[in-house]
Amino acid sequence: MTTARSWLASAQDSPFGVHNLPYGVFSTEARPGRRRIGVRIGDFVLDAGGAARAAGVPSVLLDADSLGPLLAAGRPAWAQIRAGLTAWLTDESYRAALSPLLVPVAEATMHLPFEVADYVDFYASEHHATNLGRIFRPGAEPLTPNWKHLPIGYHGRAGTVVVSGTPVVRPHGQRKAPADAVPDFGPTRRLDIEAEIGFVVGTPSELGTPVPMDGFAEHVFGVCLVNDWSARDIQAWEYVPLGPFLGKSFATSVSPWIVPLEALEHARVAPPARDVEPLPYLDDRGGEPWGLDIAMEVRLNGHTVSRPPFATMYWTGAQQLAQMTANGASLRTGDLFASGTVSGPAKETRGALIELTWNGEDPVKLPDGSTRAFLENDDEVTITATAPGPDGAVIGFGEVTGRVLP
Repeated sequence: MTTARSWLASAQDSPFGVHNLPYGVFSTEARPGRRRIGVRIGDFVLDAGGAARAAGVPSVLLDADSLGPLLAAGRPAWAQIRAGLTAWLTDESYRAALSPLLVPVAEATMHLPFEVADYVDFYASEHHATNLGRIFRPGAEPLTPNWKHLPIGYHGRAGTVVVSGTPVVRPHGQRKAPADAVPDFGPTRRLDIEAEIGFVVGTPSELGTPVPMDGFAEHVFGVCLVNDWSARDIQAWEYVPLGPFLGKSFATSVSPWIVPLEALEHARVAPPARDVEPLPYLDDRGGEPWGLDIAMEVRLNGHTVSRPPFATMYWTGAQQLAQMTANGASLRTGDLFASGTVSGPAKETRGALIELTWNGEDPVKLPDGSTRAFLENDDEVTITATAPGPDGAVIGFGEVTGRVLP
């Protein structure tokens, strides 16, 4: 008989309790070449495929070396496997069989958990978009005329999405300051971060068939943390007229744990009130809300510099998915779309250095006395997040970390 609590002591009252059960892919020092699907539970990673075999229900989806087959299996399979994992981890009779399959988190090497098919980055925070508008267009209307009519986004580079812990090499590109007569080429002088939430697509869709907002939960498997690194000087020179290119495509870091969408039911909230009526395909006022109450934290060299609140995002993940497919573009298993920088109304809730320092005019002060307008070599950025779960529980997302190399 199952109970509401896990038989694993470290999972009780943990942000990685049975109410969460995020998925990842790991290996160990003893078998570095063997990648396995793991489920985070307390201070351990459970070998999910091994657990299914030990429970007498072997699963080809959990025996894979990536989350791809599980993502493609669809929501009924996701729900069935999650129910099984919950039962095994809460029923005392499974303790003896599953305990040998628990690997301490410190002993697990985490890998990119799925092959990224396509990557789309949105621009869904009104506070972030307004701040950038005021920085770059002082005295003018900060938001572009289209901003409140549709979620703005662009297609990024799937091949440079990397797992947390992967170093980020400072990119080179063309740069041209306003006072320069001509551009030059060299390493970016204005390397920045963007604290974001990412949505991982499981179930694909057919080319030519848009996905409506109410299809969000049928197609999106789960949620991860994203740091979409930005070379602001390279981006500023190159983006007219086609948008972000080399200033964004050098690296996008993601957390190794994918929190199932089902684990976030208690984090769902209504998005902010909208003062422009959306077109019908983006009008979510009569449906179930897909705003998410996710509290993020950004640390620079171990020092907290921002706490962005995802609940303030103007456009939800469901609206972003509807916009992404409105023209009939198809979804593929492993598609990743990110929210864009998460920023709140206060300075200490801004999710990028360009906002925190107001384009370098007001540098961030660190405890060691140093300051940062933008990132320096050897700086390390870590983004973490939590969300409310059932009965006062907390859902943890882990972290996404990257260190800047010359």
